Amino acid sequence: MITQPLTVVKCGGNPAVDAAGICADIARLVHEGHSILLVHGGSGEIGRLAGRLDVPQRTLVAPDGVSTRYTDPDTLDVVVLALAGAVKPRLVAELARHHVPAVGLTGMDGGMLRARRKAAVRAVVDGRTVLVRDNHSGRIATVHPELPLTLLRAGYVPVVSPPAIDEHDQPVNVDADRAAAALATALGADQLLLLTGAPGVLADPGDPTSVRSSVRIAPSGAPDPSATGGMALKLIAAREALAGGVTTVRIADGRTPDPVSRALAGADTTVHVADAPAADGSSREEAIRV
Repeated sequence: MITQPLTVVKCGGNPAVDAAGICADIARLVHEGHSILLVHGGSGEIGRLAGRLDVPQRTLVAPDGVSTRYTDPDTLDVVVLALAGAVKPRLVAELARHHVPAVGLTGMDGGMLRARRKAAVRAVVDGRTVLVRDNHSGRIATVHPELPLTLLRAGYVPVVSPPAIDEHDQPVNVDADRAAAALATALGADQLLLLTGAPGVLADPGDPTSVRSSVRIAPSGAPDPSATGGMALKLIAAREALAGGVTTVRIADGRTPDPVSRALAGADTTVHVADAPAADGSSREEAIRV
């Protein structure tokens, strides 16, 4: 087992996120004895590379308002190239620059992240709900944590990204926030920090100063329509991690100095799951739908 508390950090792919600053902060914490696993996305790099390769990008909006990337075969190639070929090497090199041994992995390595590919997904197109097929994305079904555990015990910082591997042993795109939540659960992490290009969860999406210090989300169902896109997925990931036994989940600003240390100290938004409704329909605790 890992002797010191484990923190899983998700570095968002928004170009505004200071990935170098996150790595420098992680390095300082590792040198102080912290055990950290880093998960990353790469939406900015995926978009840049897709533009260079002339691969159209499309977003699917589910009936509940949650948006995800449409991953056709060409886009899947772009995702793998962008994450494993560009973003991950930069993060590993940045950690090495601070004398931290890091190892880059995808969810496919060692069968670490197993996912079920979605045969079809529902999306709203021109006001109508349609089924979209040929989407190479999936939902994580199982996590085999032996590989990252071995690296953590040996003093390495694993740096993990999609894709995962599906039931037919093929690569499949998965949401990086939910991958971080699944890994945090499987590894028995104490904390999950989702670092993003926003100051946290906002009470008013149009007011960047309206950061909630904490939010309570319902134990099931989609987030409120006021939380859309990437923030909706982060809230879903936070709920999954908390349900899996992770003690603390925070959504924090990845653009600030020392973002990991700030989040560990309680900055930005701490996520909680509200009590489930009682049999009479009342709730023991009011759920703030975010």
